[in-house]
Amino acid sequence: MIETQKWNETQLPDLHGRTAVVTGANSGIGLTAADALARAGAHVVFAVRDPERGRAAAATVSGSTEVRRLDLADLASVREFSADWKGPLDLLINNAGVMMIPRQRTKDGFEMQFGTNHLGHFALTNLLLPHITGRVVTVASAAHRWGYGTIRFDDLNMDADYDPRRAYGQSKLANLLFTLELQRRLTEAGSEVRALAAHPGYSATNLQSHAASTVARVGMWITNRLAAQSDRAGALPTLYAATQDLPGASYVGPDGPGEWRGRPTLVSRSRAASDPVAARRLWTVSEELTGVRCPLEVRVA
Repeated sequence: MIETQKWNETQLPDLHGRTAVVTGANSGIGLTAADALARAGAHVVFAVRDPERGRAAAATVSGSTEVRRLDLADLASVREFSADWKGPLDLLINNAGVMMIPRQRTKDGFEMQFGTNHLGHFALTNLLLPHITGRVVTVASAAHRWGYGTIRFDDLNMDADYDPRRAYGQSKLANLLFTLELQRRLTEAGSEVRALAAHPGYSATNLQSHAASTVARVGMWITNRLAAQSDRAGALPTLYAATQDLPGASYVGPDGPGEWRGRPTLVSRSRAASDPVAARRLWTVSEELTGVRCPLEVRVA
């Protein structure tokens, strides 16, 4: 694994007195980010589907932690997690996700990748937004360019022609459009909360091991061994977006060739991921699908 980062977690500010929620913190870049935040002094909540695995992961972290159950593929679980939250929340990191999996449905009937990666985090963020005082960082991906070039509003569940790779790309495009529209709403409401996105480059985690195609799984295993950076390096863009003085709606990724690896920096996104009209439409559709409304009073049109 190749490590080229100059900025690293040792440069995090003092986070004592801050509280952070990290979804999917039981492994990969979620666990690495949670560990770095806890070491910097934050109280880190591991929001995980399997509390037993979450507790095992939290036990490896040096710092203040707790584990709470959250299944992003079940809106009832998202509502329960949010309803139980008390007090301020300084940082929400929407990190959990699934990648290139066989066709599956969430408990609410949504295509699993779109439902987990986007709709679950959309609902969670809006339900927690009255508590959030600092930032929302959503982990996207360079794979947002893999889809159909836009959100398939006429077939979000890809019932007509499900393709694991394109479905993943659509969910990551949705993450970026969500960040764009969330920041617009925060700004219009006069909120000091910032919404940002980050992507880890190509990082060696267990995310790739669940791909629907055996060929894809083998290919990614080989790439992980030869070219990927570690999950610790892959977490740096998330940590950078969470703590550095960056404008709202910023997108952070590695600065190396192809954004596969490197030190955290502001990176570009596709034209589709910068479309404010599509971002507002996706927001409206997401509210309808989840039944969760934005608590901010802003102009909708």
